[in-house]
Amino acid sequence: MDQFGNVEELLAGCDASQIAAITSPAKTLLVIAGAGAGKTRVLTRRIAWRIAEGDATPPFCLALTFTRKAASELRARLAALGLPAPVNAGTFHAIALAQLRQRAIDRGRPLPVLVERKSQLLGAVLPQWSNRRSSKPPLERRDLLASVASEIEWAKARLVQPENYLAEATRAARSPAIDLEAVAEGFALYEKERRRRRLYDFDDLLTTVTQLIDRDADFAATQRWKFQHLFVDEFQDANAAQIQLLEAWSGSTRDLFCVGDARQAIYGWNGADPSAMENFRMRYQGAEVLELSTNYRSSSSLVRFAGAALPVAAPTQKAAREEGPVPTIHAYANESDEAIGVTERIRELCRRNGTFANVAVLARTNAQLPLIARALTTVGIPTRRSGSEEFLALPVIRRSLDLLSGDRDGRRSAPQVFRAWLADISLGLDSSMSEDAIPPEPGETARTGTVRREFADLEALVIMAREYQELEPLPTPEGFQTYLEQTLAEEAIPATAEAVDLLSFHRAKGLEWSTVFVIGLEDGFVPISHAKNRPMLAEEQRLLYVALSRAREELHCSWARQRTFGKRSISREPSPYLVAIQEAQRVLLEEQQVDPALARQAIAQSRSMLQTRSPRG
Repeated sequence: MDQFGNVEELLAGCDASQIAAITSPAKTLLVIAGAGAGKTRVLTRRIAWRIAEGDATPPFCLALTFTRKAASELRARLAALGLPAPVNAGTFHAIALAQLRQRAIDRGRPLPVLVERKSQLLGAVLPQWSNRRSSKPPLERRDLLASVASEIEWAKARLVQPENYLAEATRAARSPAIDLEAVAEGFALYEKERRRRRLYDFDDLLTTVTQLIDRDADFAATQRWKFQHLFVDEFQDANAAQIQLLEAWSGSTRDLFCVGDARQAIYGWNGADPSAMENFRMRYQGAEVLELSTNYRSSSSLVRFAGAALPVAAPTQKAAREEGPVPTIHAYANESDEAIGVTERIRELCRRNGTFANVAVLARTNAQLPLIARALTTVGIPTRRSGSEEFLALPVIRRSLDLLSGDRDGRRSAPQVFRAWLADISLGLDSSMSEDAIPPEPGETARTGTVRREFADLEALVIMAREYQELEPLPTPEGFQTYLEQTLAEEAIPATAEAVDLLSFHRAKGLEWSTVFVIGLEDGFVPISHAKNRPMLAEEQRLLYVALSRAREELHCSWARQRTFGKRSISREPSPYLVAIQEAQRVLLEEQQVDPALARQAIAQSRSMLQTRSPRG
């Protein structure tokens, strides 16, 4: 253990269940880690423990994540633990692409080239597409191609081939914008054209590496020698293609550590299958399964309230912290009143705490957020939203990308243009790292604050540009634009300005705030109207749990009795999931002996709005 520290340092701050997970002698191990249970701490220290014990070597460790951001955070945390050498860490797709590139280099073959946009390739085969009929209103070309591209992604994540698409899509009750037969034909034409051009899309990276391991004994031996110890974060988010690749890499040794929480499985649309966690012992004979059941993020009141959103059979957590304020549930007359009510509560928080930081408003869909944003902005409260549109609209980012798109004098190739642009903005970034440009935060002026934020935003752009260059031997301005859009669509780019965060439930996963407002808890939003079958409804329930479990101190829930869609005002009903949540609130109010009149008022209001509701599905 003296290679890079001692036992006390490595296990410092860990509770008994975390220590058991970190130090377990089991080679195949699943750790069920609920919200706020210290999942990342256990994952990183498990890796460090194995290395310190001499049971693993850094170059032969592979840590797999589902986002670039998570991989970067994992590497930083491992470095902070003082490992003697870095471990391999990245997303499934990035690691798979690197293996295919290395194989091509070793064999002297052309490097794999990725499809920049599925819709572009589908557009190329459109003239051959005889079966483009639709039982619905005819679609514009762009919408048609986008719909089929989405179905191809759905199929590939589940290992569904074109010839099987119709049967599988029918079984799954898929309802794209055009007939399933038309999608199947478009899928087949897409695959034929992709192979003709020798292109890969992101989904093919995983299945191709798996197939090569199955077919090529030398490649399999190399892969399993290179990745002897596998560690997987957020295992509940793995889809069939990722699980298949994981099994191919692990081979018969099954040196595999996974951590996740089936209660937070919210990516079924992307093929994620939480049953892989539930059936872990059946899949891997002799595997050990441990659970981290203590929530260190939220108060006991919040843990119990959020847990009420889950089915009765779901395992519950215990909180490490004492009781806190009982979460509120409020019914507003309409969405405008809801926006005003949420704004007033946030203003009160600011008066109390002196800051807008650590406050978030979460909604099931992004379309619910602009009204809240306008209400907050009207009273001078800054807001922050995640995603590509917000980031690409920042002035410093627009200026930088305009330089890239305009830097085409015809004398240089596209890769030369991209590399020169990256060198220029990197140089500008480095030169701005002075005490004058990035002063200490106390006493920061508006001007220096702007410089600080622009520096952080530009740094995020440079990081993504460098990563794109590492992945693409012949980087181009157009290719980087595509990479940038895909990356931003996958994850949020953090901003530095103090503001209220506005996010969808999905975007909030993995984040936390002192105070959280969960709005629009109406049937049709929660669960979403297109959730018709039991698996989809179960995922909607888990998605609500994710939103409710983001708060550390305070949680406020609301819904509107009337909401405007277009020019029509429509009556709304509260989410059926509020029935169990309201009961949890009632119990908490009684246990904490809240002012009787206030408690009765809150309970009566909740009962009157929920008495006719019952969960559907």
